[in-house]
Amino acid sequence: MEVRLPKLDRADYERASKRLDNLTKPRGSLGYLEEIARRYVYITGELFPELPLSKAVYVFAGDHGVVEEGVSAYPQEVTLQMILNFLAGGAGINAIARQAGADVYVVDVGAAGDVDDPRLIKRKVVHGTKNFLKEPAMSREQAQKALQVGYELAKEAAEKGVKLLIPGDMGIGNTTPSAAVMCVLLGEDPDDIVGRGTGIDDLALARKRQVVKEALSKYSFADPIDVLAKVGGAEIGAIAGFFLGGAESRVPVIIDGFISLAGYTIAQALCPELKEFVFLGHCSKEKGAARVVEKLNLRPIVDLDLRLGEGTGACLASMIVDAALRVLTEMATFEDAGVSKGKEHLS
Repeated sequence: MEVRLPKLDRADYERASKRLDNLTKPRGSLGYLEEIARRYVYITGELFPELPLSKAVYVFAGDHGVVEEGVSAYPQEVTLQMILNFLAGGAGINAIARQAGADVYVVDVGAAGDVDDPRLIKRKVVHGTKNFLKEPAMSREQAQKALQVGYELAKEAAEKGVKLLIPGDMGIGNTTPSAAVMCVLLGEDPDDIVGRGTGIDDLALARKRQVVKEALSKYSFADPIDVLAKVGGAEIGAIAGFFLGGAESRVPVIIDGFISLAGYTIAQALCPELKEFVFLGHCSKEKGAARVVEKLNLRPIVDLDLRLGEGTGACLASMIVDAALRVLTEMATFEDAGVSKGKEHLS
């Protein structure tokens, strides 16, 4: 998969700045909301995007062999049960997406079992990963296929006219490979990154950290795809590809929580210029997320102590993006409204 991100034109950013500065308000008075609007125009080249934005959430599902090490509070069969819940519209992301006006799609990229439902997007590359404490989670070919799944779905969404993309995740145990991936790629200590996930107790947390430490000492890593293959997961890889496909199509992608951050970390390691094409929806409450966000120099749109995943925080943040673009496109200029400019606008 060869990805070539487009060269963005700083003139688009400046066009948005000029309009924002001429709206009926003191310059910069809407703070980060204005920066969100500027960056959306910069990414897309659209000064007057059509509102409401067409949004799509893709929930990528996968299972993880490392759960046999006792790193999760929930059994693996919950992954399939939650896939059915997403399809029925009963999960957290479904409720928030309905409020945000986003369509939700569920993708089986690596669940251990199978769901027979025509609403499910079936792109399985592996029936659950292997226990990476004992052997690599996936082959390099499977890791590449997972990346391709996310990349292709983002490209397809862009071709259909989607203007804002949101990656979600589902996979019991997936905070463990996510932490492992970020530790390798960012040079972090597992003690600082590995957290409680779904709510494990102190004993399980100690075991989870030990599992990640032992695994990282077991392998050498050649490149980001090798990291994904050895200690990652299929849904993490698909999310990484999703970021790249969205960016290549000039459709902004909103990073969600801990698993989404892991996918983004892989994608940025593959294409460092990716940062220009994304927003960070929120900072997960999961231990290590704030450290990673700071290291990657990202700014969350909202901060609500969320740690559910599924795309929930990014979907909530998409409503702030909506508001920013309403300001940009619907507020009157001083000339339009017949309002006298302040001294700051006359200089």
